[in-house]
Amino acid sequence: MRIPSRVIGSVLVATLLTQLTACGTLFWPDRRGQIEGKIDPVVAALDAIGILFYVIPGLIAFAVDFATGAIYLPGGTTAQIAPEKLQEAIGVDGKVDSSKLQAILQSELGQRLPLNDPRLIQHKGSIEQLAMYGIKPAA
Repeated sequence: MRIPSRVIGSVLVATLLTQLTACGTLFWPDRRGQIEGKIDPVVAALDAIGILFYVIPGLIAFAVDFATGAIYLPGGTTAQIAPEKLQEAIGVDGKVDSSKLQAILQSELGQRLPLNDPRLIQHKGSIEQLAMYGIKPAA
């Protein structure tokens, strides 16, 4: 039984169209693999435009973007620094020296963080938190 080349071509074209209809997957492939997060309004709007003009490809675009996770905004990044290195920023009186802390963060993370920004919110820690990180309270 021979399958006509038109059938094979149609299946191939349909497969490629369904793969290319997902805007988030196409424009931001680095977002794939996310499980949850805030929905990117740009990707949602582009997928919705697909629904307005072509219902089936628009629905496929939403389905593919949700399935791959490309519809979600990228999450924040985190970094960790060994507590021993942070110990250098604590002065004799137990207070944190902002300039030393900024220098440590810049050397470890490669980014300059504005620790003197007035919008910066500082939280006080407890002795239990310090013990959890292996830092002995001094003051």
